[in-house]
Amino acid sequence: MTFSVVIPAHNEEALIGGCLDSVERAARRAGRPVEIIVVLNRCTDGTEDVVAGRAVVVREDTPNLSRIRNAGAARAMGEVLVTLDADSRMAENMLAEVERALAMGRYVGGGVRVKAERYSLGIVSSALLVFIPFAVRGISAGAFWCPLASFRAIGGFNEDYCTAEDYDFAVRLKAYGKAQGKRFGTLWRTHIVTSCRKFDWFGDWFVWRLILRRPWGIVEGFRGRDRELGNRLWYDTGRYHPAKGAPAQSKGDGDG
Repeated sequence: MTFSVVIPAHNEEALIGGCLDSVERAARRAGRPVEIIVVLNRCTDGTEDVVAGRAVVVREDTPNLSRIRNAGAARAMGEVLVTLDADSRMAENMLAEVERALAMGRYVGGGVRVKAERYSLGIVSSALLVFIPFAVRGISAGAFWCPLASFRAIGGFNEDYCTAEDYDFAVRLKAYGKAQGKRFGTLWRTHIVTSCRKFDWFGDWFVWRLILRRPWGIVEGFRGRDRELGNRLWYDTGRYHPAKGAPAQSKGDGDG
């Protein structure tokens, strides 16, 4: 079984090295060929220098995570596709667990357990709030894994979505698997660790502040068409650098 790991990267100089380290450790643990694909998106820092020689580089400058991930997947050559964010790190046994799950023949693919790099009441309550729609549908996210053929069969990520593209992808992957008598799986024996940089920038309670200001905001977010929200939280924000502190406010930035 061969793997392709697709990693979107917009000014990720500070964090992508650790992300790549984690994939390389997981590849050694699995003992399988792993192709790492980094999709550079409007990078103005040293991200490309960090990944040089360690990954296949693809460029996609559209501020749309679905299109960015799809651009990487279009280049993929592995039998199994895995998506991972540049500010996340996969556990050493993750790829081995993906292989074990798919070898059972019962799963179409799925998501993985997520750990935060730090915790607070605001972070935990926000995560639980966002998790509810996923739990209701019996899906998960974090890092997706599925046969590349299945990814392409469902058309990859929906590029009409500027938010909640992961939720939409999981729903469609689950439906595709159900038609084949397979289940959507969550890997509980492994995990990813993700940064809390949005909470570092905007405050641990920023999700709740957004909801108080726009009570229907979370519903709009899951509908995937709220470009303003997408710009605010993903596409127009700066990137935190440990040596430089929080990013300066730019279009789309704010405290929630």
